[in-house]
This record gives sequence, C-alpha cells and structure tokens, in this order.
Amino acid sequence: MENPFKDIDKPLKSVPEELKAKVMNDIAIAKLIMELAELFSYNFGDVIETVMSRRDKK
Repeated sequence: MENPFKDIDKPLKSVPEELKAKVMNDIAIAKLIMELAELFSYNFGDVIETVMSRRDKK
C-alpha cells in the first residue's frame, strides 16, 4: 500500500466534467434535504412552544 501523504505536494489532477457535475448535484440535493428538515423541525418546535405557552395563560 502506497503512502497517500507523498502526493500532497504534487499538482491537482483535473476531474472529468461528468463526475464534477454529478458530485455538485448530489451536494445540492443533500443541502436541500437538510434545509427542508431544518425548516420543518423548527416550525414544529415553535408551534409546540406557542401552544404550550397559550395553555399556561388560560
């Protein structure tokens, strides 16, 4: 097995455009899913907090 740290000094190799596009698309999808999950989880927490605070006032 080769030492991967020997390649740190060498110039970067170019990546095929198809692979780069696929990776960027996968990252965009993952980011979208994370943002949607954050949106819904925050709203549910806010709704529960609002309902509980209004119950206490009555």
